[in-house]
Amino acid sequence: METYLPSFHLEGKTAVITGATKGIGRAISISYAEAGANVILISRTKSDLDQLKTDLEMRGTNVQTIIGDVQQYKEIIKRVDDVIGDRSIDVWVNNAGMNIRSEAEKVTEEEWDQIINTNMKSAFFFSQYAAKKMKEQEYGKIINISSVAGHVALRTGVVYAMTKAALIQMTKTLSLEWGKYGIRVNAIGPWYFPTSLTEKLLQNEQYVQDIVDRTPLKRIGELKELAGTAVFLATEASDYITGQTIFVDGGMTIYGF
Repeated sequence: METYLPSFHLEGKTAVITGATKGIGRAISISYAEAGANVILISRTKSDLDQLKTDLEMRGTNVQTIIGDVQQYKEIIKRVDDVIGDRSIDVWVNNAGMNIRSEAEKVTEEEWDQIINTNMKSAFFFSQYAAKKMKEQEYGKIINISSVAGHVALRTGVVYAMTKAALIQMTKTLSLEWGKYGIRVNAIGPWYFPTSLTEKLLQNEQYVQDIVDRTPLKRIGELKELAGTAVFLATEASDYITGQTIFVDGGMTIYGF
């Protein structure tokens, strides 16, 4: 008898998530644990890592943590190597990101470097590292967290938007290059969800109303609604999908702003 639902799980798989302890990263980490994965959490803040590790271990999950800033990606890669040993990496999620909401004419070189290095440079070199591991096993999933800001023009800061657009194009190009090794590369493009990056903005009632007005579903997203897409792209259920960006946006991008 044919059966399809078992492909929607991650039992026995190892997943690495950057920016794992807050907002989108935390939701993905929890959802992967619930789907049966062993998780390796990367974050800058030890207290957040310790708390999430405790929460996930209470669910019976095998959890390992790495403290580090993704801008120092070479050091993090060394630590991942130490943690992984000769085990496989089945899923790598490039979630860590930041934004500085400067107007274009006020962007400093320091701000440029910080956003580019966090959002784009680290994602590329982490993907490169993961692909080398995945190539050996002829299978793997790389998931990049982009944004609707990489697809349409928004009031989010030009450098942030550039990095998120770059992630979408990187996803396409890497999927083309690495598909022959069984490596699938996809991206998720969120609209507004309650995270540390959006917390202050979502306290502004007029700003929220502007968001809702642009969204066919007429509300802000819930993190569990994003986590489901992240699980799908990590499991065998999405094995024939690569090079795609799935916009989890309540329909916002259909307008083509």
